[in-house]
Amino acid sequence: MKFKEIVEKLASDVKDYNILSDPELSQVASLEEATIGAITYIEGPRFAHLLETTAASAIILPADASLTDRATNSGLAWLTTDNPRLFFAQTISLFYKPFRPVGSIHPTAVISEDVVLGKDVAIGAHVVINSHVQIGDGVCIHPNVVIYPEVTVGDRTTLHANCTIHERTIVGADCVIHSGAVIGSEGFGFVPTKEGWYKMEQSGFTVLEDGVEVGCNSTIDRPAVGRTLIKSQTKLDNMVHIAHGCTVGSGCALAAQVGLAGGVEIGDRVILAGQVGVANQVKIGKGVIVSAQSGVHSDVEAGQVISGSPAVPNKLYLKVSAIYKRLPEMYQLFKEIAK
Repeated sequence: MKFKEIVEKLASDVKDYNILSDPELSQVASLEEATIGAITYIEGPRFAHLLETTAASAIILPADASLTDRATNSGLAWLTTDNPRLFFAQTISLFYKPFRPVGSIHPTAVISEDVVLGKDVAIGAHVVINSHVQIGDGVCIHPNVVIYPEVTVGDRTTLHANCTIHERTIVGADCVIHSGAVIGSEGFGFVPTKEGWYKMEQSGFTVLEDGVEVGCNSTIDRPAVGRTLIKSQTKLDNMVHIAHGCTVGSGCALAAQVGLAGGVEIGDRVILAGQVGVANQVKIGKGVIVSAQSGVHSDVEAGQVISGSPAVPNKLYLKVSAIYKRLPEMYQLFKEIAK
């Protein structure tokens, strides 16, 4: 693909460009690892020095005259855009398309007679689809997927190998469920009695709205009553656990090993970094950011950045962390004063 083709295909996001010799491009790569024929990107002046040493043929830049001058002097074809990382992601899509089998049904798939299949559905080997299931148009179901009864899967959704969709689950359009994920499994509901734990049946529903992505080996539980809801365009990393009755807002991002206890409510565009734990019934407001390994035990107002366990405002956490490093020194001083 010629560099000029990329400029033309993504023209709406291009601010300026210099095609130089209009190099032939065959791959995308990081700035450090790029070779001849690769297009790469840079987000700002921090890595500007690498422009002189990279072997890339073309580069995506922010609108910065000093960077474009250095790229030209290094013989790099370049273009500028408001968001180089986003443009790079769009460029990757021009070179790479994820594997998708053709729209056919493998002969080893076991599909109940009353299942409703949309157009152009691909169903892989050893898939099991139980009764009262509806599969939308263009859905791709990879090998060994199991779909329980009373499930709806929306148009163009992809279910990767070995994931499981339990009963009373609605998966929206354009969702991606990765391998090993379990959607709609029984919530952890037991009532303590003198004789032991009495199992509370989980009769509720699990709903994933359009554009939700669930990472490998993540679990989203079905509640006893009501629903567990993941709203549109939210992304879950690998090994995330969403307990029964939770609501996760639109456009959220939950990193690996995040765990939500039952009944948690999360607003739109919240970011939970790796290994964050959220206690039962906690409410987290819109736009909150929680840093890695934090423990959230009480409600959080919208727009806050919090850290630590128990989590506190990030600025306070940083001050406390700075003091923590000095505790041995402070302890020695205290002992001397106490003499």
